[in-house]
Amino acid sequence: MSEQSTTVPKAPKKDLWKDIKRHFSVYALLVIPVVYYAVLKYGPIVNGQIAFKNFLPMDGVWGSQWIGFKNFTSFFQSFYFGELLRNTLLYSLAKLCVSVPLSIILAVTLYECTVNWLRKVVQTLAYLPHFLSWVIMYGILLALLAPGDGMVNDIIKFFGGEAVDFLTNTKTFPAIVIISDAWKEMGWAAIIFIAALMGIDPSLFEAAMVEGASAVQRVWYITIPSIKPVIVTVVLLKLGRVLDAGFNQMFMLYSVPVYSVADIIDTWVYRQGLLQFEFALATAVGIFKGIIGMLLVMFSNKVVKKLADSSLL
Repeated sequence: MSEQSTTVPKAPKKDLWKDIKRHFSVYALLVIPVVYYAVLKYGPIVNGQIAFKNFLPMDGVWGSQWIGFKNFTSFFQSFYFGELLRNTLLYSLAKLCVSVPLSIILAVTLYECTVNWLRKVVQTLAYLPHFLSWVIMYGILLALLAPGDGMVNDIIKFFGGEAVDFLTNTKTFPAIVIISDAWKEMGWAAIIFIAALMGIDPSLFEAAMVEGASAVQRVWYITIPSIKPVIVTVVLLKLGRVLDAGFNQMFMLYSVPVYSVADIIDTWVYRQGLLQFEFALATAVGIFKGIIGMLLVMFSNKVVKKLADSSLL
């Protein structure tokens, strides 16, 4: 008896247009983000060539003279380059080291809280500052820290101390920047970790309680390891923007007396590149920041992958 050959029937090719018509509403949802990224993100990349040109508005992007890396060298050889890079990295890394742990602590605390009304109140108060602009936040900080009638200085003077001008003092200004950023963004950043906590299997906690594990032990040995991939992802994404130290915040808070500790790359670009119409220089700095961010993400991704067995790729 001859063996009959068996052939697996091939799956019919999908007709793309039929699939789009069948699921039109789903594909329609993609239109807005696709147009957004195409017009506002990928489209302007073409004009990034002015970083390598002596850009003159009258000549346009394509007609301006090509000067190579002169704009980059002008930035690197600037008298303030070392100070700008130091301040930018200081604030970015300090915010990362402060805001991420505080966000994790807040998320775990809200997750472990069993009093519903207390959890809702704390969530609302923690999320609210994120929706306030830095203009409003500056007004709040001024009301708290003003040397004349600020609430904090009133308390200091009540106990016999001398008023401190926190916002124009080079020693206190960095701490104000880091603390105010954590205050504003801590609650919003905690949402990601709360979502990760919701995915933990409750049976793990039940088993730990049966074994006699305390609340602290359950958090340390179950909660934190369970959300470790999310923590790694958040840290990697923030490292990619390590040269973005918060222009809006710094622009509102800094002043001439604290330029030495407050001036960052973005504020310098605003003054030199935009107010003086040096658009090519501003673009060159933007490309420099993008390259550094990409290299940091790639490097940190490899390091974390070896140490924590978790990465973006």
